[in-house]
Amino acid sequence: MKRTIIYLTFTASLLIINSCERSFEEINTDTSKIINPSVGSLLAPVQYEMGSYSYNRANDYTFDVMQTALDFPNEGNTYSRYYLTEGSGSGLWNTSYRWLKQVNDLRKYAEKEQNNNYLAISMVLNAWIYANLTDSFGDIPFSEAVKIDEGITTPKFDKQKDIYIKLLNDLKEANSLFDTTKTLTETDLFYNANGNTAGILSWKKFCNSLSLRLLTRILKRNGEVNVNERIQEIVNDPTTYPLFQSNEDSAVLALSGVSPYLPPIARPQDFTSYRAAGEFFVETMKNNNDPRMSLFFTQAKDLVTNQNIGYKGAPSGYALGTSFTYQPSNMNQNLAKAPLKVLIMTYSEVQFILAELAYRGIIGGSAQTYYETGVKKIIEQWGSTVPADYFANPNVAYNNTLERIMLQKYISLFFVDQQQWYEFRRTGFPVLPDNGGLLNNAQMPVRFMYPTTTKVMNTANYNAAVQSMGGDNINIKMWWNQ
Repeated sequence: MKRTIIYLTFTASLLIINSCERSFEEINTDTSKIINPSVGSLLAPVQYEMGSYSYNRANDYTFDVMQTALDFPNEGNTYSRYYLTEGSGSGLWNTSYRWLKQVNDLRKYAEKEQNNNYLAISMVLNAWIYANLTDSFGDIPFSEAVKIDEGITTPKFDKQKDIYIKLLNDLKEANSLFDTTKTLTETDLFYNANGNTAGILSWKKFCNSLSLRLLTRILKRNGEVNVNERIQEIVNDPTTYPLFQSNEDSAVLALSGVSPYLPPIARPQDFTSYRAAGEFFVETMKNNNDPRMSLFFTQAKDLVTNQNIGYKGAPSGYALGTSFTYQPSNMNQNLAKAPLKVLIMTYSEVQFILAELAYRGIIGGSAQTYYETGVKKIIEQWGSTVPADYFANPNVAYNNTLERIMLQKYISLFFVDQQQWYEFRRTGFPVLPDNGGLLNNAQMPVRFMYPTTTKVMNTANYNAAVQSMGGDNINIKMWWNQ
């Protein structure tokens, strides 16, 4: 022990001596910071962190508000009862802006190194993250955001319309920048484009598929923005604007479970603690005879006999005082275990988008074909097999209604960040039941309130945004949904 103390004292003395010989500037320089990183080193951290966070948003928010799962047993104020606070969106806000700063750095270094593939990817990631932010809050800091290095600490809030126009224009430019003859220089967690040029083509397809998602989101604003024209430009020219063509093109974050690519939830048991599967989601899949039932859920149990009674969820937002004679189905813990694939955007989603656009007459093609492809491909994306007679089921068969398209799209968006919530707000589908215990006058929240820190630290711009939007509460509709 004495030798250890002497050694530590000696070491400390050396540190003191050495520090005395260093200048003030040297002592106060953060030598851990990489001053000039390679452009490729900036990509994988953004993919991992934002992909993992998207998984968590589906798990801890979207599941509850969209009746996929709920806290159980819990009769308190929860998302499944439409109870939101100023803190409900804080994690999304803070995490997104933290990694948007690195996306901005990715873009700067791509320009510096004249690497068009990384430049295009930075624009795709920027659009992906900002679209989720504005779809959650409405007007947000955008044109002046993540520019603290330029001395902007209180950025203005941009209008959602202006944000969408800029993102769509950026995606169009990004599409023209991709060079499918060159690979990336370092790790790419979505498409392994550092190992093959096919990955660059998949990035290009992701770019245009994301454009289609954003354009469909703002269908109501056609005329104010040239939405239909841009949609037709993409769909009618697949050579210039390739879209996802198979499940292999889907944007997916594959997590091996080997450090540093660990699952978002450290302990699988936490995924199912004090929770039940939502009755609406379970019953919808049961009615479909969906082959993924056992993949997604456990079976319910009779409380008296402790015997399995099949798949039976709990009603979301159930009336206070409700008693249960069964232990509801829960989520399958395997959904939280590695190896794990986090869905960012799927081929199935694109097919459902095309089905809706064909149904509305905006594009040509068969809405039924797009619809059936969307249904089949998401089942296969999860590793299941589609039964030969699947579409003979009247609950699944295409019936030429938007409601049917959106119900199956809702199922397909299982575990895709907050997309179920956005699409419900846009279309009103699927029709979710009121089980007697919903708050907010049983109205689905249509946005998050701005975080408290933003109100305090950026007060003037916050107040201007609130005045422009008509308030800062969960029932204020944003531009694309007015």
